[in-house]
Amino acid sequence: MTAGSAPKQRTLQFGLVLHGVGAGWGDWRHENAVTDASVNFRFYAQQAQLAEHARFSFLFVADSVHITPRSSPHYLNRFEPLTILSALAAVTTHIGLVATVTASYSEPFTVARQFASLDHISGGRAGWNVVTSWLDGSARNYGRQEHYAHDVRYRLAGEHLDVVQGLWDSWEDDALLRDKATGRFFDPAKLHRLDHQGEFFAVEGPLNIARSRQGQPVIQAGASPDGKAFAAQRADAIFFHADTFEEAQAYYRDVKARVRAEGRDPDEVFLLPGFRPIVGRTEEEAERRYEELAALVPIENAIAALARPFNDHDFSQYPLDEPFPDLGELGRNSQQSTSDRIKQHARAQALTLREVALWHARPRRTFVGTAEQVADEIQRWFEGGAADGFNFFEALPNTSLKAFVELAVPVLQARGLLRTEYAGDTLRSHFQLPVPVNRHTAKAASGAVLWEEAAVVA
Repeated sequence: MTAGSAPKQRTLQFGLVLHGVGAGWGDWRHENAVTDASVNFRFYAQQAQLAEHARFSFLFVADSVHITPRSSPHYLNRFEPLTILSALAAVTTHIGLVATVTASYSEPFTVARQFASLDHISGGRAGWNVVTSWLDGSARNYGRQEHYAHDVRYRLAGEHLDVVQGLWDSWEDDALLRDKATGRFFDPAKLHRLDHQGEFFAVEGPLNIARSRQGQPVIQAGASPDGKAFAAQRADAIFFHADTFEEAQAYYRDVKARVRAEGRDPDEVFLLPGFRPIVGRTEEEAERRYEELAALVPIENAIAALARPFNDHDFSQYPLDEPFPDLGELGRNSQQSTSDRIKQHARAQALTLREVALWHARPRRTFVGTAEQVADEIQRWFEGGAADGFNFFEALPNTSLKAFVELAVPVLQARGLLRTEYAGDTLRSHFQLPVPVNRHTAKAASGAVLWEEAAVVA
């Protein structure tokens, strides 16, 4: 917050994770599930419009670039993120559009161009969830025999983001003149090459599309130890996982302190844990819905889900009812934050493999109950320094989002925690983030100020 400015009105930031047939392995079998939802545009359009009606801040499409026969049904057959979000931009007007694109296996120029295009198509609603890909099979889909080591991935991601953001500033905001009378389409002095030469990338530029209304897309990132450092330096929003209020609060305090240590305003970096609320008109109805969901996760599916953060490790080789196996460093070079959390939980509770798998795959009861009970817990996390909002995963296919919007959202709005109208129509406006000044414009302005000061001194 700038000196002398009025404090911002803090409001919940909700994202809807577009997860098609569901986050699990058995969700698609639920009686209300749309079995081709992951490649069904009509389904996604309905979800997007419902989330926009509830004044959610953004839609979010997670992604990976490698599958095996053991992957979840949603990941086996699904839309590419930027493609589906570009289509959804045409049937929505305000809600943000956040896509995961890996820095490990994509070229910065292409990424910059794709997100700038989405930003223009949507009128300034694009966001990039920067990831580094943690499944080592991803390497073999992109001509590499080995996956990048964990520390290398984050060095690469930092340089990749530097290049992309540099390319987004290729055009100053007033560079395009489009003056028919003079025949001047643009001012050449306000178009800039990047001329980047780094450890991983060499990119000349400039980008062949101008900045959008929000200046640059919003940057989002994840939660491993290296990821926390990267996110504290670069991200506007951070996605993370926490099972309990206390765990979320500890993570929140740690990352906000890191953000402050980087010289950034912690109020302008939003921490958003994932959650899967189940809302009923009565406690009994909510409990019944929870049991429906738990029944969709038999032990076979739970073991498949457990394998994912361990780079699809084969857990079938271990006895189910003996202590969780000692996996050593397994998971360190894949989804480290999740694999470390699983191993720590298994050790702390002395759990068997069966117990760990079911604990990991089945949802927590934290946000299960009536609208008032769920709203109470959301408010506790929001006001208690554990979250700035939440990433909503639909718990019961084609059911729980509608119930949340109809029952819980009005309660949150009545309490003044969630907006009833959008304040603007860009993703930055939802987060109350300033439009970043073009670096070349800022440099020119700084030079002019220094020249004026020198003239006064002289």
